[in-house]
Amino acid sequence: MCGIAGHLCLGTPGGISLELIEKMTDIIRHRGPDEMGVYIDDWVGLGHARLSIIDLAKGAQPIHNEDKTLWIVYNGEIFNYLELRDELLRKGHTFYTSTDTEVIVHLYEEHGPCCLDRMNGQFAFAIWNSKAKELFLARDRVGIRPLHYTIQRNHLIFASEIKSIFQDRSVPRAIDPEAVNQVFTLWTTLAGDTVFEGIRELPPGHYMTVVNGQVSTRKYWDIPFAGPDEKLDMPAGRIRERIHGLLFDATRIRMRADVPVGCYVSGGLDSSIIAALVVKHFNRAVRTFGIRFQEERFDEGEHQKLIVSRLNVDHTEIEATNEEIGTAFPEVLWHCERPLLRTSPVPMYLLSGAVRNNGIKVVLTGEGADEIFGGYNIFREAKARHFLARQPESPLRLMVFRKLYPYIFKDSRAGAMQQSFFAANLDKLGDPLSSHMIRWHNTGRTRGFLSEEVRAAFDFEGFLERIRQSLPPAFDSWDSLSKAQYIEMVTFMSNYLLSSQGDRVAMGHSVEIRLPFLDFRLIEFMSRVPPELKIFGLKEKYILKKTFSEPVPAEILKRDKHPYRAPISQSLFHPRSYPRLSEYLSADCLKNSGLFNVKKVRLLEAKIRKQANASEVDNMALAGILSTQIIHDQFVARFARDRVAVKRPDVLYDYRTRNQEGCARAHA
Repeated sequence: MCGIAGHLCLGTPGGISLELIEKMTDIIRHRGPDEMGVYIDDWVGLGHARLSIIDLAKGAQPIHNEDKTLWIVYNGEIFNYLELRDELLRKGHTFYTSTDTEVIVHLYEEHGPCCLDRMNGQFAFAIWNSKAKELFLARDRVGIRPLHYTIQRNHLIFASEIKSIFQDRSVPRAIDPEAVNQVFTLWTTLAGDTVFEGIRELPPGHYMTVVNGQVSTRKYWDIPFAGPDEKLDMPAGRIRERIHGLLFDATRIRMRADVPVGCYVSGGLDSSIIAALVVKHFNRAVRTFGIRFQEERFDEGEHQKLIVSRLNVDHTEIEATNEEIGTAFPEVLWHCERPLLRTSPVPMYLLSGAVRNNGIKVVLTGEGADEIFGGYNIFREAKARHFLARQPESPLRLMVFRKLYPYIFKDSRAGAMQQSFFAANLDKLGDPLSSHMIRWHNTGRTRGFLSEEVRAAFDFEGFLERIRQSLPPAFDSWDSLSKAQYIEMVTFMSNYLLSSQGDRVAMGHSVEIRLPFLDFRLIEFMSRVPPELKIFGLKEKYILKKTFSEPVPAEILKRDKHPYRAPISQSLFHPRSYPRLSEYLSADCLKNSGLFNVKKVRLLEAKIRKQANASEVDNMALAGILSTQIIHDQFVARFARDRVAVKRPDVLYDYRTRNQEGCARAHA
């Protein structure tokens, strides 16, 4: 995987600074420490930091077409590039590398923006047409790879990470109050938004074109859930065969690399399936990696050992201690570039460090299975509420929530409160957002710690209406599970799971994650599978478990779902990490940012420090407040542009007018 950066004149040419492109590329060197390359002319500067995965010797970017009129900088992998390359060779294209990057250039020559329909991968890239003076930017279907941009002084500035854009001193740096409210409601921002004013993110499944200085964006793909008349009408056994075949092939093509490919093993179903497929069909000697926790309620070590023993693989585990999580929190935020209501990304960051230290650059993961196969409690809860709404007075129907949350109903008093909680607002199930309203209202309680000015910047009802207006035209015809899945995928999955807990923390240690469950062919197939095969009664991921019952141990198949989480207050208030973090919660620091109610924050801090186990909302509020303060300090108050000495590019293509020869210059 890699990092890209660029600067384009939207008006008259000139003013493209080689020094700026070098700085923009250098600050994201963690995304690609192996090589750096730059293309520059009078209109555009393109920078690339390379993590070499395919064609290690000749794959330096930027890469061009035959006549050097098209230039690309690219972050990602096109997993079906070999098949596409053969097709392009038959059409007369010539190649000077064996990379997937060069395949994209020629595919774009053939098909223009429609090339995206042919690509199976995870990517963010920019193609510059130096003859037509046109720029094309694109991002993969579900948003596995990031791409940010801003327009300032009639220039378009874009990069994999926001810190790269901030290398341009003319770009203002300020926290967006509306976006902070979004984070304290959704855990993240809506697609296209970032936590910084004026900085946008190209949404998943979109591309951008810049023609004659005019910038436009267009959606080329969306999750194609089907209405009742379009659902698959085939036997369950045949559906299982198709699922197995699709996931098998998704895993097969994601093993393509000129470096070793490892696997994450959490002890859960999804990563176990991927690891089992790899060991059985592709690489018996695959390296696997997992996280342990010092606190038993977070730890899945017993089940990790079970699958590792069954597969007989070389496994490396790390223990993410409370102290390490608290200590690494600011560093993780530097990579995530948005506030966090959880500490869960931190152990993933520590794990990617262990992967890199063991000489592995690429790992397969199980993310995405819960979203497309119906694995979350929020899906089961939505189904249960629709079941209860048919007879809201029925005490027997309320019992279904005891099966969902047995740990809550052990306490009779808490159980009675939860019964009334789940039975509330059943008359509003017609709202397209009903599946997620309980979660959003619960998380939204953390907004009470924001300052009055920041809270005033947020129109909650307008925010909800914005989400409703973004839903596909056919949304109302979908079943309730498909609706909940769609909302989960376009909010939480793309902007939190694949970003803060995915790409950002892996690339912080120059590790590329690959996600077979998010192969678009599998997503599109599962979008047509009847909901009762995803959640059968209250059995989540029913069809997935039936499909892979053989290679996965029964103990893992039958165990209750164990959501991945990490300790919050125990880590952030650890005796060795808290002294370094406490300054961000000081009255002076809180007043300086102006984002929070100082009195409420200090009371929360005192409350949590006195408790052995803080409540869910208090923990989320603590993480959110502290992380927002750190983000403000890192990117607004004390942004460190020159964190390290700038590395000159290994390859430089300089076509500026002042370069009289008008040719490429390369230097080691």
